[in-house]
Amino acid sequence: QLPLVESGGGLVQPGGSLRLSCAASGFSLDYYAIGWFRQAPGKEREGVSCISRSGGVTNSEDSVEGRFTISRDNAKNTVYLQMNSLKPGDTGVYFCARGYICSGYKLISRADDWGQGTQVTVSS
Repeated sequence: QLPLVESGGGLVQPGGSLRLSCAASGFSLDYYAIGWFRQAPGKEREGVSCISRSGGVTNSEDSVEGRFTISRDNAKNTVYLQMNSLKPGDTGVYFCARGYICSGYKLISRADDWGQGTQVTVSS
């Protein structure tokens, strides 16, 4: 079983919303900063948002700032990415990852155990 499982993706029209979930299995998320990443077709995977271990510090990349909100519920061992006002450019496979700390929206010392990702498609 993968240590991180992403879910919540789907097909949505421009301007719509989705909430992605990242559930941990076999370990406690409390010990890690968590980052969300996305990979658009034909492009490299890139960081989108990052949240500190306590959840007190969050940052997002400029293109999603004000539209995406990262949050976590350590009691449920889950991290979320609320995505509003979605645009076609947000299309891609979204992944979460655990790491040591956030530097802005970037996750530092990321563990190399990616989940399977969840597909987000924004299209009319």
